[in-house]
Amino acid sequence: MPTPIRTTATRKLRTLLAALLPLLAALLAAAPTAAARTDAADAVPTATLTEVTDFGANPSNLRMYVYVPAGVTADPAVLVAVHWCTGSGPDMYNGTEYDTLADRYGFVVVYPSVTRSSKCFDVSSPQALRRDGGSDPVGIRSMVDWVTRTYDADTGRVFATGISSGAMMTNVLLGDYPDVFAAGAAFSGVPFGCFATTDGSEWNSACANGTVTHTPQQWGDLVRDAYPGYSGPRPRMQLWHGTEDDVLRHPNLGEMIKQWTNVRGVSQTPAATDTPQTGWTRTRYGGTGDRAPVEAISLQGVGHNLYGYGMAAQVLAFFGLDSGGPAPQPQPGACRVTATTNAWNTGLTASVTITNTGTTAINGWRLGFTLPAGQSITNGWGATYAPASGAVTGSSASYNAALAPGASVSIGYQANHTGNSAGPGAFTLNGTACASG
Repeated sequence: MPTPIRTTATRKLRTLLAALLPLLAALLAAAPTAAARTDAADAVPTATLTEVTDFGANPSNLRMYVYVPAGVTADPAVLVAVHWCTGSGPDMYNGTEYDTLADRYGFVVVYPSVTRSSKCFDVSSPQALRRDGGSDPVGIRSMVDWVTRTYDADTGRVFATGISSGAMMTNVLLGDYPDVFAAGAAFSGVPFGCFATTDGSEWNSACANGTVTHTPQQWGDLVRDAYPGYSGPRPRMQLWHGTEDDVLRHPNLGEMIKQWTNVRGVSQTPAATDTPQTGWTRTRYGGTGDRAPVEAISLQGVGHNLYGYGMAAQVLAFFGLDSGGPAPQPQPGACRVTATTNAWNTGLTASVTITNTGTTAINGWRLGFTLPAGQSITNGWGATYAPASGAVTGSSASYNAALAPGASVSIGYQANHTGNSAGPGAFTLNGTACASG
């Protein structure tokens, strides 16, 4: 602070100060705020992995590494990438493609790093399984807050992904902080609360072996109890698991599906099932598009170490980060679909009516639905259908692409069947779940 003037001011001095004060005020108004200067000083070098210290509350002494691309966007998204047991933040950086994808799309990547001897994240203690309860989740939340302050990051586009212990932490982060994370992707994990212990142990053999089972409601309650009273939106979840996982066994995938479909309030019956690659079975719940509320990928014959090159791009598609902008938010109830079938011995025709029940016009539509097993479309009208069986998308023709609010369009198809001639049970329009009937 300036030293106060203690002598008696002369009239000349007072006159001079009176003239200078407006100029001083103008200079102060033009100067950057203290917060802005602090953020600028805190910013890290771009295009290189950098450790950040003193990032905020950190009860379990985690280390924070961050990667900021040279082309970081204004209001960037934030991706937290969480390592496996015995790993580290730099290992996660070197072993995945998130930094190169950040270069392409402009988001910031945070790599938390464990310092305890096991190098495993705490996903089992009562403190970890409670919002702001202490331990690792609190430190990771502080890392996100640091990035948000420093880069004016988009708080609506914060995501988490992890492998093994990091996958378990992804489940925990989405449970503890549903108001922070928009979505997660867990590679070889277990449900939130499955690894819970009260004896200080970091390992839960029953959960690891896939013998801990609960009802969807019970699993969902474990998540909801982590943040009592929260009634806001819940994150979307993408789940990856190998059928031959001998560390965190494959039944955990089914339990995670039960948990997150319950948390999201969607059916456990897949809205779509497909095979993106040989040996992969992908099921989507509550929607058929890339950003369904819950998505699960089961890899036939694959063990615990399932993460491979190219999977990160599919994570980004699920997050909506592969376009550099925020993911569109579905508007449930904006459409209604009715379907009737007329069947004979081995064939059927289906008549489908789509109604735009929303308040905005639709220009170009894609109707998603899943055919019952044994059905295969042979031809159709009013839309182009692909593929012929399984999870099908009907795309609008040029003459019926526009649907004003309250307007309807009728389409149809002919299909073969092997005994089940029922129509599809659920529909989505441009990724939005539609009412039926």
